[in-house]
Parts: sequence; C-alpha cells; structure tokens
Amino acid sequence: MALNLNRVDMPNRDPNARNKDFIEVAEGYDVAMAEEEASRCLNCKKPLCRSGCPVNIDIPRFINQVTKKDYDAAYYTLKEFSLLPAVCGRVCPQEHQCEGACILNPKKGAIGIGRLERYVADKFRESGKEEALKKEAPTGKKVAVLGGGPAGLSCAYDLAKLGHEVTIFEALHTLGGVLMYGIPEFRLPKNIVEKEIENIEKLGVKIEINSVAGRVNTVEKLMKEDGFDAVFIATGAGLPYFLNIPGENLNEVYSANEYLTRINLMKAYKFPEYDTPVFVGDKVAVIGAGNVAMDAARVSKRLGAKEVYIVYRRSKDEVPARLEELEHAEEEGIKLQLLTSPIEVLGDDNGHVTGLRCVSYELGEPDESGRRKPVEIPNSEFDMPIDMVVMAIGQGPNPLLLETAKGLDLNKRGNIIADDYGKTSIDGVFAGGDIVTGAATVILAMGAGKNTAASIHEYLMSK
Repeated sequence: MALNLNRVDMPNRDPNARNKDFIEVAEGYDVAMAEEEASRCLNCKKPLCRSGCPVNIDIPRFINQVTKKDYDAAYYTLKEFSLLPAVCGRVCPQEHQCEGACILNPKKGAIGIGRLERYVADKFRESGKEEALKKEAPTGKKVAVLGGGPAGLSCAYDLAKLGHEVTIFEALHTLGGVLMYGIPEFRLPKNIVEKEIENIEKLGVKIEINSVAGRVNTVEKLMKEDGFDAVFIATGAGLPYFLNIPGENLNEVYSANEYLTRINLMKAYKFPEYDTPVFVGDKVAVIGAGNVAMDAARVSKRLGAKEVYIVYRRSKDEVPARLEELEHAEEEGIKLQLLTSPIEVLGDDNGHVTGLRCVSYELGEPDESGRRKPVEIPNSEFDMPIDMVVMAIGQGPNPLLLETAKGLDLNKRGNIIADDYGKTSIDGVFAGGDIVTGAATVILAMGAGKNTAASIHEYLMSK
C-alpha cells in the first residue's frame, strides 16, 4: 500500500477574531475530512499506536469503523476504554502518545488519531442519542474516591460498572478537576465536559461536592466510621509553585492555578454577565512555557491585555508546551521572551506591580532530561515594564489530606508512594494520578484511574 502522508489539517478560527472571545479555537473535522483522514490508516498488524495510548484504546478498530461510516460502533469502541473521548480528543498530547508511536510518524504523516476521536465523540453527542450503559450486579462493597478530576472520575466509572457502590468526594462545587477549573473554555468547552461526566451519575455514583479531603473526610474516618471498604486518593497536584524571588507577594502576582480557576469556575470569561473580580493588566508576563502557561497567556489576551509575554529561560526548541498550543499562542499575538528568567518582581509604594527584573541566559550542555541547561549570562540584568505577573512553573500535591493520613508513605516531593497497581502503604488505600506522579496529562491520570479500578476490584473481591 502506498503511504499517504498528507494529514488532513484541523480547521481553526481566525486568530484575530478568536483572541477576543472564548469560543472554541479548533473547529473540528467535517464528515469528508474525517473519512479522508481515516482512510490513510494502514491498519497495522502490530498497532504501535495502541501501545502508545495510556488507556489502550483499540485505535485501528475505531478508525476502521469510521472508514465504514459506522460512527456509533466507533464511539462505543472508544467508550470501551475511555470515559472521556470528546475531552481526550481535544487535550491529549497525541503527538507524544498514540500519534507519536504511529508507523507514519517518522515521515511526519502520523494519522490524526486525536482529531478522529474528537469527531466520533462529537458526532455521537450531537446526535442526541442516549448512551447504553451496562452495570454488573451489586457487590455490596463501598469505595470512596477522593477527588473528582480525571483520575477519580475514571476510577469511579469503572468501579460503578463492576457493581460497587462508589462515592466521589470533591472539594470544589463541580466535578471535573483540571478539566473544569484549569483548561480554558476556548480549548475545552465546559458543556462538553459536563455531558461526558453525566454517565458517572447515571451509573449511580454518589457525588459529594464542597467536601475537602483531609478536613471534612480523612482516610481513617472514611474507613473506620463511614464503612468504606477501600479508598482511592486522586486529589491531584493543586499546590502552585513559586520562584521565591522578591516581590512575589505584590498585589498583581497570581499563580496560574488561582488565575485560571477564577476565570473558569467563576465564569470570568462571561464578564460582565458574571461579575468575577479578576484583575488583568495592560502588560502581562507569564513565567513558564508549559501548556498551563500558554493557557494563562491566551486567557489574558482575551480579557483585554494589550501585551502578553511568555518569559522562559530556555529557547523555543525546549518549550514544553504542545507545539499546537505554542503555535496558537503566537498566532494570537503572544510574545516570547526567551532565554530569560525573572529575579525580582518590581512594585510601587502601594504594593502594585510595576515591572519584572530579569537576567539573560544562554544554553549550555544537556541536563538529565536531555534538554540543554540554561546558563546565566553575567551582568545581563534588565527590567521589563509589566503590571501583572502569572507564575506558571508547575504545581505539587496539596498537603492538607496527606498531613491527616497516618501511615501513608510519601516521597521527597510530597507525592504518595504507590505501586503499579495503585496500592499505598495503608491496606485498602489506593492512589493515582498527579498525587502520585506529580503534574502530568489528563490521559495519564485517566489511565491511572482505570488501572487502579481493576486493582481495587481485585482487592475487594478477594476479601
């Protein structure tokens, strides 16, 4: 078979229109595009794409079903493995996972697996059909899931299908975790997340919102007093990191976590319909260059900032964000301040940000990760006139729950130590997602939830 390396491009909205609103940027495939892209699949005997998927979706099967126009069957193939195909089709880093493993990838022609996944999931949702849900007979076992993000949702979904009584305890007032409070509307519309989560409740999973793990519910209380047979800790990585430089306590310095949460959960993107207090400066500096940094920068532009800078201590080649997100940010007018690192946030006598003092870097030898290490250039200090700063340099585990869980082993970063099956140092207590790995991707958290659900089921049925 001749190799067709012509990937079907995803249509996107015009950059100068989309950078002023929160309507979704990517417009998705139409039927002709989807069928053309699906027809390029070689249907390999040993599908490397599948091994690259953290939840092991049968990718060749679902793509083959698209080529046959059997879209419902393609959707159910996706749902056999993944709770959130419409979400993953939008935010998964497919280029590093399924598409990265595609046999056509080295020739730059990997099948657009994520785009096809999105198309199939959207088509089913827009058809208005109700999804057929199958559930095993009740086992009489109770499981508490702490955290309603991707890991917790995925675990709860699989356990409920297996017949267990599951309760999700979520600290915020809505389920979804980073899907709802972290990723902006223009990348992941909230109504899509809500629709995909509906099936959790249809399976009979109980939801306890505004329930802070470690305060309202400790692991010990859940197991000894409330009668849960197992607990799955999936509280994520919600504690923001800072640089610990002078001036970080000035008024207009945000963590990306707080900034994006205010905008998402408090609907700041619908101002003035929703009167949410989010200050946005004229000149904004976002420190960091991951996907979260790109989100914060692009949100700032949409909320009225005149100039937005990504301040990053390495070069463009080392930017950790998805290439697609970087390209979209630049198209929308975000400026890259590369080989630069802040050493002080400058402010006036009233505690307001007036600038960012930085030093310049050059790249030296590669570090442990293989990326060239940034080396400070002597006497290279300079000031950037800035009136708002967003710190987007990563986040770690919130210690609130961990401080109350006696006997739970943690590593030096404060993450829970769990084996490949999610088992922790406490019998009956499992953990997965960012609370174990540190901040990672949605699909990796979902994979952890799915794998741990199987482990919890085995544990419960052996008791």
